[in-house]
Amino acid sequence: MTLTAASPSGETGFLGVVMLDTRFPRPPGDVGHPDTFGVPVRQRVVRGAWPGTIVQTAEGLRAAGMAPAFVQAVQALEAEGARAITTSCGFLVLLQAELQAAARVPVITSSLLQLPGLLAHQPRVGVLTISAAALGPEHLLAAGVPVSRLDDVVVQGLEPTGEFVTAILGNRDTLDIEKARRDVVHAAVALKQREPLLQAVVLECTNLPPYRQAIEAATGLKAWALTDDERLLRPWR
Repeated sequence: MTLTAASPSGETGFLGVVMLDTRFPRPPGDVGHPDTFGVPVRQRVVRGAWPGTIVQTAEGLRAAGMAPAFVQAVQALEAEGARAITTSCGFLVLLQAELQAAARVPVITSSLLQLPGLLAHQPRVGVLTISAAALGPEHLLAAGVPVSRLDDVVVQGLEPTGEFVTAILGNRDTLDIEKARRDVVHAAVALKQREPLLQAVVLECTNLPPYRQAIEAATGLKAWALTDDERLLRPWR
């Protein structure tokens, strides 16, 4: 879907979203839903970038050789008029430096980039991810987390055999939203039980924000999503 609109200054532009090659449903709040950001959006799909190809360890993502395709997508969106660019997978934080270097406009690959700011004011911060097995220190370092604070990031993954994970990583064309919500809440509660003093959790996966309200209601945690990154919305303010 392509949307363009005039800004208050009369300029036109849009938020570019580099999308993985997916078919699963995207309810409101998901980065792939056109109304999620509340600003004009244009999406560009990287063909062959399936969820299972990108949600990997740093070594696995490098071996997949997908970086040039994402660079090309970012540069194409900028050439078309993007005023900021993001992606549909938090694991692409591994390409943050490379993608930002390829563009003049802000490129914010992942909600994980909010971790340094949160850690500056909180002793520990949680991360809810689609795969705790794949999300490692290299992702956190790429997000700007200091080496000395790596242990202050508490990573909690969702159940690998649950509805949410199997639908997203399996790239199914169906998703039972109520079952997915239960999976997400269960993982969030487990995180809070592990670290009762946590105040905030970053939602790594861009498919998690539709369940943000349920997470906060069940845990009392403040959930941070990609839509909270001011660098993506600043061009329209």
